[in-house]
Amino acid sequence: MQLSEQEIRRRHEREELEKLGINPYPSELFEINAYAKEIKENYSPEQNNYQEVALAGRLMSRRIMGKASFAELMDSSGRIQIYVSRDDIAPGENKDLYNTVFKKMLDIGDFIGIKGYVFITQVGEISVHVTALKLLSKSLKPLPIVKEVVDEQGNKTTYDALTDPEFRYRQRYVDLVVNPEVRATFVKRTQLTNSMRNYLNGRGYLEVETPILQPLYGGAAARPFKTHHNTLDMTLYLRIANELYLKRLIVGGFDGVYEFSKDFRNEGMSRFHNPEFTQMELYVAYKDYYWMMDLVEEMVEKIALDLHGTTQVQVGEHTIDFKRPWQRFTMFEAIEHFTKIDISAMEEPQLRETAASLNIHLNPNLGKGKIIDEIFGEMCEPHLIQPTFITDYPVEMSPLAKKHRTKEGLVERFEAICNGKEICNAFSELNDPIDQRARFEEQLELGKRGDTEAMVLDEDFLRALEYGMPPTAGLGIGIDRLSMIMTNSKSIQDVLFFPQMKPEKTEDQSEE
Repeated sequence: MQLSEQEIRRRHEREELEKLGINPYPSELFEINAYAKEIKENYSPEQNNYQEVALAGRLMSRRIMGKASFAELMDSSGRIQIYVSRDDIAPGENKDLYNTVFKKMLDIGDFIGIKGYVFITQVGEISVHVTALKLLSKSLKPLPIVKEVVDEQGNKTTYDALTDPEFRYRQRYVDLVVNPEVRATFVKRTQLTNSMRNYLNGRGYLEVETPILQPLYGGAAARPFKTHHNTLDMTLYLRIANELYLKRLIVGGFDGVYEFSKDFRNEGMSRFHNPEFTQMELYVAYKDYYWMMDLVEEMVEKIALDLHGTTQVQVGEHTIDFKRPWQRFTMFEAIEHFTKIDISAMEEPQLRETAASLNIHLNPNLGKGKIIDEIFGEMCEPHLIQPTFITDYPVEMSPLAKKHRTKEGLVERFEAICNGKEICNAFSELNDPIDQRARFEEQLELGKRGDTEAMVLDEDFLRALEYGMPPTAGLGIGIDRLSMIMTNSKSIQDVLFFPQMKPEKTEDQSEE
């Protein structure tokens, strides 16, 4: 292992600390009673509060000035200035804690615990006067140094910012330390799921868990990841969706069930796609897709208000407004609106000609439904910035949705599109077992034609439907995509703590 000069020096400091009888990684509990943000928001010189505080965090900067120094401590809530005096932390004859340890053996990134009292410096900065200091964990690898300079008008200028995506995504732990706005993004993501969970719980729906390892994959059109169970000697698949298991629970008598699920799809990666992703699926008995559209509008509007205090969210150059009601198009209306072509009565040969006239290149294995989906994706989706419902899809595109009650050849399905991408998908669920079997068989034929994303036939699911499933509305909403919008993030990798990446090159590989 090649070590830098700083890494070698820090390892030497670690050894010297041990020689002084100081454990660089002590086990004892350090009791915290305050946080940086809380102190800065609530300290009052008149009340003289926070006179006995204990904080812990990383040392992020130091200004050594002889017998006293200023430094900056960063805890989970933010940063605060600390004042360290030799005579306070190392009284009497033993000056090693300040002269040797603090000045010479502590580094940026080390974890320390401090005790002291809060005061305001002559330049008006809220700070902690340290009366006791303890090393809690020695950092052996230097952090990238990011500097912020604030001018007299309060404008911030950042120098040496950590912006390299390869580094940030691969070493997210460093990204979180030096870029506080990244931590804020993930806090908002958790607030989003909490808001959604509170909304669904408030309606009385039951949160459940269903299998991730499945003997048959289903519930979506996607390629699965495949594995093998040694004891059972059987092939298993990582789920691509949890739809079919949740519907089994509706058959079993639950009126409303939902799950925040990790799903896995063995397909391409982009700034909108990661092989492992999160979605929330909801199924409610005795409802239809019109009812589910109203629920989505209400729930997402609530999420925006909970996160931002307004229905308007800035996403790049667009201000997106989630206030109800949202615009609605049927799929054929949307295609005609953006292309001036009515494809509603076209069969596969005409659809291929139309796609070619629009410069859309198609895989020859695609069936009618996938061709329509390609036309919509290329010609319509990028233009739908404000939240919009696209409804009434061709039956070939939706093997799990109920046939439309009045429109031949269509199903009762909608997608919500926002900022040019799908954020949710919903149906009036197909509960006719005979029709469902026929749809599965059609999917098998598409698979024989080479469609690698065609669904498989699930006999146990069909058996469940034969026992009877009530009319049901179902919804899948992409948590990662919605998080991108609600946090103004350009890439799905920005809202995943640890996105999937290519293997890291070693130094030997780099030299080849």
